[in-house]
Amino acid sequence: MNLQQLEYIWAVDKYKNFSKAAEVCFVTQATLSTMVKRLEEELGVTIFDRKSNPIITTDCGIEILKEAQLILHHSKQLKQLALEVKGIIEGEIKIGVIPTIAGNLIHRIIPNLLDKYPNLKLNFYEITTEELIGKLKSGELDIGIASTPLNHPEIEEEILYYEKLLVYGNIGKGKTKYRNPEEIPNENIWLLEQGNCLTDQVTNLCNLNTKKIHKNLSFSPNSFDSLLNLVDQLKGLTLIPELYYQDLPIERKAMVKDFQSPYPVREISIIHYRPYAKHRIIEALSKEIKHIMQPILQTSKLKSSEMKIAKMQ
Repeated sequence: MNLQQLEYIWAVDKYKNFSKAAEVCFVTQATLSTMVKRLEEELGVTIFDRKSNPIITTDCGIEILKEAQLILHHSKQLKQLALEVKGIIEGEIKIGVIPTIAGNLIHRIIPNLLDKYPNLKLNFYEITTEELIGKLKSGELDIGIASTPLNHPEIEEEILYYEKLLVYGNIGKGKTKYRNPEEIPNENIWLLEQGNCLTDQVTNLCNLNTKKIHKNLSFSPNSFDSLLNLVDQLKGLTLIPELYYQDLPIERKAMVKDFQSPYPVREISIIHYRPYAKHRIIEALSKEIKHIMQPILQTSKLKSSEMKIAKMQ
């Protein structure tokens, strides 16, 4: 038994196809099949049911894959540990970022991260919170950047920053600020698709009951651009995060109003699954992102008592 064989069965389990697994592992299908067969013979079990299409991992194989995944992870951790002892930040890290954060955060942090850690390969993926948690637990992603608190017992969270939530819409000229989020439920409130974490947060902040704004229209946008276009054409209001506001053109910024203190904010954190954590890299990235974001966010000048953290369902 060797690590290479464990990588092969991991690939077959993931892709449910020997040909695809061989391609990903950069070996011929014959080589991969032979090595997997030898491992099965050595263990005295059948890991894969080859008669089905796609290939099925047997019950016994599922248990073996769980241990194989841990062994592969620990082998990578040993290599990473050697680098950490030397004080070197290098290697590779896979980062999942939820869509309502990715579009306005990643372009702000990538230049600094690439410059500061030239030997660290950064792989960013835009992914939903639910998918993010699953891929962290499976080891397919190393860390995530998401809106928190998630209240997930197996996921560790480290707060990066707080981000104000602002009101966008055709607001009367005499109104300079809203007193609080509960003041706006009487307006027509447009939200992102159901299940989006920001939709949950806005619903909780404003004590909203989900209702259709127009009886002949059913549309749940999944991007801020679509959301704002709806507001522009059909009136009403929506809430947007501060970084998205900063990237708006001047004419749209004019349609944004703030709240009064305590300001509604969303909490943004680095999250990871403890068994697979690359602690040294996580610590370095967290410190750098905080350093980048603090000067450009209004919340960095606020006291805790001046902020109200938006909760999720």
